[in-house]
Amino acid sequence: MNSPLSATRAHALSRLEAFVPRMGRHYAQGRNHDHGPAARPDVSGLSPWIRRRLVLEQEVVAAALSAHGPDAAGKFIEEVFWRGYFKGWLEQRPAVWTRYREGLTRDLLALDGDRALRRRVEAAEAGRTGLACFDAWVQELQDTGHLHNHTRMWFASIWIFTLRLPWRLGADLFLRHLLDGDPASNTLGWRWVAGLHTRGKPYVAQAGNIARCTGQRHTPSESELAATVTPLDGEEPDGWPAAVALRAPRPPAYGLPTLLLVTEEDGRPEDFDLAALDLRAVCALQASALRSPRPVSGAVADFEARALEDMVARVLGHRRALRAGAGRGRSEDSTPAYPASRPSTREAADPEDFVRWVAALGVRQIATGYVPQGPLRQWLDAAERGLQAHGIALREWRRDWDAAVWPHAGAGFFKVRQRIPRLLRDLGLAT
Repeated sequence: MNSPLSATRAHALSRLEAFVPRMGRHYAQGRNHDHGPAARPDVSGLSPWIRRRLVLEQEVVAAALSAHGPDAAGKFIEEVFWRGYFKGWLEQRPAVWTRYREGLTRDLLALDGDRALRRRVEAAEAGRTGLACFDAWVQELQDTGHLHNHTRMWFASIWIFTLRLPWRLGADLFLRHLLDGDPASNTLGWRWVAGLHTRGKPYVAQAGNIARCTGQRHTPSESELAATVTPLDGEEPDGWPAAVALRAPRPPAYGLPTLLLVTEEDGRPEDFDLAALDLRAVCALQASALRSPRPVSGAVADFEARALEDMVARVLGHRRALRAGAGRGRSEDSTPAYPASRPSTREAADPEDFVRWVAALGVRQIATGYVPQGPLRQWLDAAERGLQAHGIALREWRRDWDAAVWPHAGAGFFKVRQRIPRLLRDLGLAT
């Protein structure tokens, strides 16, 4: 990556403030145009921070409403709700994530036995296809850890229908390199392009659309792109798996010795009632490597590591402020140290090793922000079985945004979109 981004909440808030003036008509009119990494004034670029909740969905929506009102900011607000829709949809159909990971394993094994396919995949991943726009996007992805949202759609369509490569390998390429790589948005976005999400309706990359929306920066010919596009819904003749009830997390209990587990799934743990917990330790869990069986970009791992450092620093700063307030009029020694041990950083490697480490702390519960479907959820599910054997509970806080949006995400996005005005009122963001 050319220059590392600051993976802090302070930096996210600064970027948010700078983009607020363009959240209205500028965003609505310019959001689909990609004139290059240095020429995208009408998209926020906030996704790496929103993905980790270093800045919250409510915060960016509130800023848009305050500056532009619900009508002018409607398109921007709708795009924020897409993120919640994808997460809620996958929460209700966790089998889709399982299918993706199992299919990816099969696709990777197929590369071992099919030399021609392996060469084609390697050429695509290296940006050596001969299709100039696609090769440029591969380079940008690897150099910056980012692609414009419209460009991601073109890229996925070309990967699937022009290059005729397994869609899961393309989704895996994104998840390994995108700083904002999110299991729900990435998996379901690729499924949507392939015609698996909105079944039978794939997204088709068109030469004229690419030329127009890139300001003629890329001008592929029609003959370079697939002339015939067949959706991949035949891969799943049974369609979507049946929806299941949303998992109801149990919040942490008061009075139990507690480990606070900080992950990139929720970058503002200080929002929760930490003062009411008997916190004995804080652990930052690095989980980027879980994104793929293949090596994950160093830039992704580095961004996660620096984001976790910022999260832990804010948790400790929050506690120091609480101690200062509680200690007025009495000696500092009268307020217990917090946490009882120094913050730890651990990689999400062997769940059994993690369980043994937690058991040695003597805690009775782990408190963490809600972890949705994806690789970290799978890893925690495996760890939880061992934790239960030691009498240690895994407890999660779920945010009001998720509790409000996710129940409406069981089918297409339309059901969420038509409820946006009411959801904004329920969340206290509009009257």
